[in-house]
Amino acid sequence: MIDPLELKPGLILFRRADVQHDNWYCRIKIPGQDRYKTTSLKTPDLSTAREHAFDLDADLRFRVKHNVPIFEKTFEQVAREFLDHQRARSQAGQISHRRWQCMESHVKAQLGPYVGHVQISTISEEIWSGYPLWRKQTGKSCYPGPDDDPLPPSDSTIRSEMVTFRAIMGFAASKKYVPEDHVFTGRVTLSRERRDAFAPAEYRKLHQFARRWVKDAPSAKSTWCRSTAYNFILIMTNTGMRPSEAKNLRWRDVAEHTDAEGRTFVSLAVRGKGKSRELVAAHNVQTYLERVRELSHATTADNHVFTTIEGKPARTLYTGMIRDLLEKSGLLVGPSGKPRCTYCFRHTYATFRLTEGIDVYFLAKQMGTSVKMIEDHYGHITPIKNAERILQGVPGWEPITDSPEAGS
Repeated sequence: MIDPLELKPGLILFRRADVQHDNWYCRIKIPGQDRYKTTSLKTPDLSTAREHAFDLDADLRFRVKHNVPIFEKTFEQVAREFLDHQRARSQAGQISHRRWQCMESHVKAQLGPYVGHVQISTISEEIWSGYPLWRKQTGKSCYPGPDDDPLPPSDSTIRSEMVTFRAIMGFAASKKYVPEDHVFTGRVTLSRERRDAFAPAEYRKLHQFARRWVKDAPSAKSTWCRSTAYNFILIMTNTGMRPSEAKNLRWRDVAEHTDAEGRTFVSLAVRGKGKSRELVAAHNVQTYLERVRELSHATTADNHVFTTIEGKPARTLYTGMIRDLLEKSGLLVGPSGKPRCTYCFRHTYATFRLTEGIDVYFLAKQMGTSVKMIEDHYGHITPIKNAERILQGVPGWEPITDSPEAGS
């Protein structure tokens, strides 16, 4: 800074030594804050610069008084500040590194192209609510459709991106780039997709095919991988665990119990989505876990249950093996036309339990979710679960007695 000239307390004119011109700049202290706004006055004439500086000072005070944004920034500029802040949080252990990577991906791949060039103070409710339609029309998922063309992004993907969108607007408000009422609070309504669980006949087919699939493995390593993946599927379908919980599961989290009537069951202390809970499962899950333990090269209390053949934590949870099994069994694509994934075993668990008549409250507790989520996503099971009551008195009605057991 050269030639500083104080026009009044909090308002300074100066020239910069690192530029090739003699234009004046002004630095204005923001009332009530330990912050400054610096602006180029774009003139070397002192009289003109002085007049412009006083105008800017008056405008800034008006903005502060009426809660009008002081700094004009584009969405892209604010998003970069936001991501830098989130990266620092991930380095401090406040959020996972994976979460920061997801947010960065949302900004670079989707939100940037949509509103990156727009001044953040001008982003309206209309722009916010218009994002899902834009995303459906222009975006593609990473999954191939029936003709190998990429499918449109799922509603859950769009919701995740809009969580990042809203978080950036909240960050902008905290920085006083936009007023608080610029943070959108409404939930954009998207269609509710039915979860692609396996129907009982499909699951029986998968179960039977998987045995042959393991037996026909071409090598010892392939036999290990297929056997572990198969038992992983059985455990997931019989517990309703989330994949994130399965990744965190260690042998010390597994315990076997016997109730007052001599029946054995297993409990699992799981952690995922930032929460811990305990779930219970039938004794057959203990059998599947023992098979995994016999195959594993990491079986101490602190070791992860699901590992690679080398004994390291299985970060992908056998995704490649499971996809191979689903493709070869003809069960990869579900009723929605989208490829099934590991999460579908959790949905299958919920569907089977509801069909068998479990109380929604107990199922929600077991799965670590809310009753509303169960009702929203599995409401189509309710008529089946209550068939006996609904059809009571109807001629020819006989109660259903052959409900399949998951993971038999």
